[in-house]
Amino acid sequence: MRIALPLLALVLLTACSPPTVPDVTYYRLPAPKALPHADKPLTALPIEVAAFRGEGIYAEQALIYSLTSDAGSMRTFHYQLWSDPPSRGLQARLTVMLRESGISQLVTERLPASDQALRVHGRILRYERVGEGQATHVAVSLEMRVEQDSGEPLIEQTYSAEAAAADASMSATVQAFGTAVDQVFAKFYHDLAELGTEAHAG
Repeated sequence: MRIALPLLALVLLTACSPPTVPDVTYYRLPAPKALPHADKPLTALPIEVAAFRGEGIYAEQALIYSLTSDAGSMRTFHYQLWSDPPSRGLQARLTVMLRESGISQLVTERLPASDQALRVHGRILRYERVGEGQATHVAVSLEMRVEQDSGEPLIEQTYSAEAAAADASMSATVQAFGTAVDQVFAKFYHDLAELGTEAHAG
């Protein structure tokens, strides 16, 4: 009886204690895959990469997921967050990738409005994990627009990519996001490089 009472009290205390709150984990994309390097700058103009537009839940730091490919309904993970909102993370990643490619002598995130430049604007259309288990993949779709000083679009195109995750873990999902984003930026870079080549030819 003496043993049973303390044991019963311990069980009651355990039953009344609040559930453990999971730790918040922050994720960054893996290092980007290098773009093809230009032997010489393909444009004499500097390139400004603006922060991407992320509307609704795409403006938040939470990782987004949907259980079906049509993305009819989406949810957010409560304790799995990006270290920066995707709008800022994508801006920083594209800036570094373009700068290291040598496409222009200056690639930056901010220039005076009076400076002549190619100005790159992006909008997030899809940026989520899809499915469950071994069938998990990520879907990335970005609308990219390049303007010169007139405001007329030189490029206005949607680029999309999907990449399978190695497993259902969040680390595998983040790796897949890196792969899909780099595929999108490689497609955009090809069009941007062609734009610079045409400008030199003209």
